[in-house]
Amino acid sequence: MSVMHGITIRQLTPMDLPAMEAMNAMFGEAFDEVDVYTAKRPRPAWLKRLLGNSQFIALAALKDGEVVGGLAAYELQKFEQERSEIYIYDLAVAAGHRRKGIATALIEKLKMLAASRGSSAIYVQADRPDIPAIALYTKLGVPSDVMHFDIALDPRPGGKFP
Repeated sequence: MSVMHGITIRQLTPMDLPAMEAMNAMFGEAFDEVDVYTAKRPRPAWLKRLLGNSQFIALAALKDGEVVGGLAAYELQKFEQERSEIYIYDLAVAAGHRRKGIATALIEKLKMLAASRGSSAIYVQADRPDIPAIALYTKLGVPSDVMHFDIALDPRPGGKFP
């Protein structure tokens, strides 16, 4: 756990379900996708299992017990070498708390965790129109020009997968 200007950065555990649920709600508001993050909330057993999975990392930025920022990441075990990489899946700070170094503090905490796990890299994607995210990530890392593809699943009739 680290503390910065009244903000505590803490890795969530299976005992932190309320904080994880608050982080989901904060992501929904920050990304203007409230329904995506709150309409079909996972059951507590799902969240406990996820938070107990060593390959999932949830970091919450807390101020006076309220989630004001969060980071969700996955440690990906590589096959070509005995190493791992960390993928930042979501990172957001609540509107009233932006531009105070919280996102940077979340990434710095993730860097410490990644180093302690022996990970070889941390990576994240940003959408070109998201200028604040690009500015943050450029300050902390080197951009790569890559393409992202969403591959649709093709369910069988009746919505059943093989």
